[in-house]
Amino acid sequence: MNPNANQSRGRRLRVITLAAVTLAVGAGIGLMARAAEPVGYTDTPFIFPGSKWRVHDAARPQPRVIDPGTASTADQPGRPPSDATVLFDGKDLSKWRDANGKESGWKIEDGALVVPPKGTPGGGTIFTKEEFGDCQLHVEWAAPTPPMGDSQGRGNSGILLFGQYEVQVLDSYNNPTYADGGASALYGQYPPLVNASRKPGEWQVYDILFTAPRFKDGKVVKPAFATVMHNGVFVHNHAEILGPMLHKVATHYTPHAERGSLALQDHNNPVRFRNIWIRELKEYDQP
Repeated sequence: MNPNANQSRGRRLRVITLAAVTLAVGAGIGLMARAAEPVGYTDTPFIFPGSKWRVHDAARPQPRVIDPGTASTADQPGRPPSDATVLFDGKDLSKWRDANGKESGWKIEDGALVVPPKGTPGGGTIFTKEEFGDCQLHVEWAAPTPPMGDSQGRGNSGILLFGQYEVQVLDSYNNPTYADGGASALYGQYPPLVNASRKPGEWQVYDILFTAPRFKDGKVVKPAFATVMHNGVFVHNHAEILGPMLHKVATHYTPHAERGSLALQDHNNPVRFRNIWIRELKEYDQP
């Protein structure tokens, strides 16, 4: 073996090792420098005169970190965000009551909540025991298959915020009905922008952003608003709600509390529900 070759190889290894150490130390110094950099500013203008926060204010509190959950598939409900209140997870009805405050008579079949046959004890529209205000609501539902009936008699139910502001549930797949009464309509007020319905038996997904109305001295000072996605498609964009949803009647507001129950309507059709959760929406940290 050539001793000069061994010496040359040793020198190369020392150079490579020294370079690696230098790079590692340099990277560490860079990380320390980046960690020490400010995450905002203290010398920018205030967002507006009288604001408590500057633009990019270094002292402004950071948003809470949550687990966003996972999306549903055709066969499997997704996982709700970590800060959601789960109203139905396929296992029990402990979060629900009937119209008289008693135990619900709706049934759980294969992890789905099913509207019971007419006359079932504890049947009828059911309500959450807990009350909510401004919220993000997620509901998945499926119309009966094979389909039976037509128009409003086919896969009819409803999701009612405060028990009175209704996002319509209906089998609207090849099933004509009046425009403001189809699937995802704000019942009696706004048809959806498009009909995004899947076939009966397939799971449909509603994501609803709801801003509750505000009242003062017996009068409405701020109406309710709803933004709705049906199967991932926006069908209402911050629609101003005119009042409670009623059948064949023009509507107007009647003052009520700032929080109310969520309701699922019993319309004598065996509609199924799964993966129901809600997140209360807080007011912004005002600038």
